[in-house]
Amino acid sequence: MGRRQVLVLAAGAAAMWGAGLVAVPGQADARVTSTAVGMVKAAGPWGKAVGVPGLGALNKGGRAAVSSVTCGSAGNCSAGGFYTDGHAHQQGFVINELNGRWGKAVGVPGLGALNKDGKAGVNSTSCGSAGNCSAGGFYTDGHGHQQGFVVTELHGRWGRAVEVPGLGALNKGGIASVSSVSCPLAGTCVAGGSYNSGSGQRQAFVATRGHGHWQAAIALPGMATLAAGQTNEVLSVSCAKAGGCAAAGRYVDSESHQQGFVASEKNGVWGQAIEVPGLGLLNAGASAQVSSVSCGSPSSCSAGGDYRDNEGNSQGFVVDEKNGVWGQAIEAPGLAALNSNGDAGFSSMSCPAAGQCAAGGDYDYDYNWGFLIRENNGTWGQAINPPGLGSLAFGRFADVDSVSCASAGNCAAGGDYEDLGDSSVTRGFVINERNGVWGKAVQVPGLAALEHDRYAFVVSVSCGSAGKCVAVGDYADGHGHQQGFLVGE
Repeated sequence: MGRRQVLVLAAGAAAMWGAGLVAVPGQADARVTSTAVGMVKAAGPWGKAVGVPGLGALNKGGRAAVSSVTCGSAGNCSAGGFYTDGHAHQQGFVINELNGRWGKAVGVPGLGALNKDGKAGVNSTSCGSAGNCSAGGFYTDGHGHQQGFVVTELHGRWGRAVEVPGLGALNKGGIASVSSVSCPLAGTCVAGGSYNSGSGQRQAFVATRGHGHWQAAIALPGMATLAAGQTNEVLSVSCAKAGGCAAAGRYVDSESHQQGFVASEKNGVWGQAIEVPGLGLLNAGASAQVSSVSCGSPSSCSAGGDYRDNEGNSQGFVVDEKNGVWGQAIEAPGLAALNSNGDAGFSSMSCPAAGQCAAGGDYDYDYNWGFLIRENNGTWGQAINPPGLGSLAFGRFADVDSVSCASAGNCAAGGDYEDLGDSSVTRGFVINERNGVWGKAVQVPGLAALEHDRYAFVVSVSCGSAGKCVAVGDYADGHGHQQGFLVGE
C-alpha cells in the first residue's frame, strides 16, 4: 500500500511481506537516570517541539528515530527508538519523563551485550503506571541471527534487556522481533511478534510478564491451523487487565491468501486465534491484515485494518469484541466515500473504555490523505478528514499515523503532511479531540526551527490524561541527519 508504515519491525519482515517496513536499531550497558534536562512546557495547548534530550550525542552516525511513546500518567512517560553510533551500528535507546521533565536518552541497558552484530532497536513501549514500563524490539546476535528482546522499567529505573525467554528455541530460522507490548499494570505485560521456525516462514508468538519475570514465549495458539505452516505475525497486542488481552495481525492461508486474525486471552490463558469473523467475505482480493487492536475493558476490544475487495482496491474495516465474542468485520463507515482511488487502511486504534474508541489511518492511492473515525457506545460513526488539515497540506498527501485517548471523547492524533507552500517539504501535525469534538490540525509548534532538511513527521502519540499528551517523531536537521523530537501539551 502507498502509505508509510508506522509500525517498526525487523528488517527481515520487509522482504517477507513485501512492505516498506522500517529497520530499527541497541546500545552498551548504561543505567537510566531521571536527571531532568528537558521540559516540554505547554503553550496553548501544545508546547514547542524539542530534540530528544541526549539523543544527538548518541547519534554519531546521523540516523535516529523515535518509534514509540507511552504515558503511565500525565507528565510521566517513556519512549524508545534507535540511533546509529560512530561505527555505523544501529543501537536502541530509551528515555523517561518524570513529573513533566524529560531525562536524557540512553542506550537500552544490557542490549549492547546482546547486539554483537550491530543491528538492534526498540519497536514498542507500554507503561502500566508512572515509572513502570516495558519495551521490546530486536537485536542481531554474534551469528548474524535476529532475536527479540524485552526490557522492564520498575520505579523509574530500567533493568537489563534480555532475550525473550523461550523465543530463541522457537526461532530456529534466526529472524525474530517483538513488534508490540502492552502493560495493563506495573510489572504485568504481554509482548507479541514473530519468529522464523526454520521452515523459512515467520510465525506468531506471545509472551507474558507476571510475578516479577517474563515467562517463556509460546507460538500463538490456533495459528498452525489457520496458516497451515505459512507466514503469520502478531502486529498488535492490547491488555485491559492482567490476564485479559488481545492479539491481532496477519497470516497467509493454505491458498496463499493473506488474511487477518484476532486472538483473546482470558484469565491468563490464550484462546485459539481465529480469522476475523466476516473479513473473508470482504477480502475478495485476498490481502487483509489487522494493524491495530485496543481493549477498553476485559473481553471488550476493537480492531482495525485493511482488506482488498473484488475490484482490487484496499479498504478499511473495523471489528468489535463484546463479552468475549468477536462480531462481524464491517467496512469502516464513510471511508469508501472518501477512498475514491482504493487504497485505505488503519494505522492506530485507541479505546479508553468498552465501545468508546477513536482510530485513524489514510486512504487513496499514490497520494494519501488521513482520516479519523470514532466509536461511541459501541456504534461506529462516519470516517472524516481531520479538520484543518486541508489548510496545512499541499493537497497531495497527509497521513494520520497515531491516535491515543485518555478518556472517551478526549484524544489526540498525529501524523505528517506535504506542506501547502512547498511540495518538497513534509511537516508533522497534531490534532486534539475534546468532549467528542475534534479541533483543527496544527503544525507541531517549534518543529520548523529544528527541521532544516525539509522533512518531519509524528509517529506516536500518548495521552496520560485528558489534555496532557505527548507526541514523538523524526526530523532532518541542517546536516541532513535524521533526529528524534518530542512535544507535549
